[in-house]
Amino acid sequence: MASTEQMRVDLADGVLTLTFNRPEVLNALSGPMAITLAEQLERAHADDAVRMVVLTGSGGSFSAGADISGEEAIENFDVRALDAANRMVRAVVGCSKPVLAAVDGVAAGVGCSIALAADVIVASESALFLLAFSRIGLMTDGGTSATVAAAIGRPRAMRMALLAEPLTGHEAYDAGLVTHVATPEDFPGIVSTLTRRLASGPPLAYAAAKKAINAATLDQLEQALERERTGQTILLRTSDAAEGMRAFGEKRKPEFRGR
Repeated sequence: MASTEQMRVDLADGVLTLTFNRPEVLNALSGPMAITLAEQLERAHADDAVRMVVLTGSGGSFSAGADISGEEAIENFDVRALDAANRMVRAVVGCSKPVLAAVDGVAAGVGCSIALAADVIVASESALFLLAFSRIGLMTDGGTSATVAAAIGRPRAMRMALLAEPLTGHEAYDAGLVTHVATPEDFPGIVSTLTRRLASGPPLAYAAAKKAINAATLDQLEQALERERTGQTILLRTSDAAEGMRAFGEKRKPEFRGR
């Protein structure tokens, strides 16, 4: 397994565990992390040694999303980042093996997108699901215009996208956004139990069920990814997005002017 410093990759007993490993920045996603995640999932799709996949984060967080820190964030965050996000989401949804997201702490931005693309989503009570894009003058991406609406309906999807309000683990479960919620004490045990169950289950049946359910509920995912890519590319050229990223770095409220 090709672990990197920023992404741990482990395969044991049929379980491929991919762990975001930048706890000092709440596991914000770098380019190498995105590439590793996508490549590992794409390989797992046809690897008989992999029975299921677990996505998780180190240090008490899942992922704070794309890394937009630094003075040149607006220059560095471009269409390549959007393509990387789309590749990760396609890899999660397209993987023939069950993908379980174990979400403890924050799952924001594209980190939230990746978690919500998974087949089984286990949230700790301390989890926070946040589509924070509008806070920096951008739109939701990573397929969430399709996956969130499919899970919780248009009104709640609009609330998450426009108001950028976080949902706790319990709120996400009550809304139908995640499959399981657990106390911090029970969280590891529930993740372990579900992991063993999926790893020992019928792989062909799982693959067929996943394909059928995704076809029925996410039939517009490809179109959503392309719409998001087009819209986000335009927004990244605006003064509002530049101001949003500057304000994020300076820890202040942005002043959007619609330009």
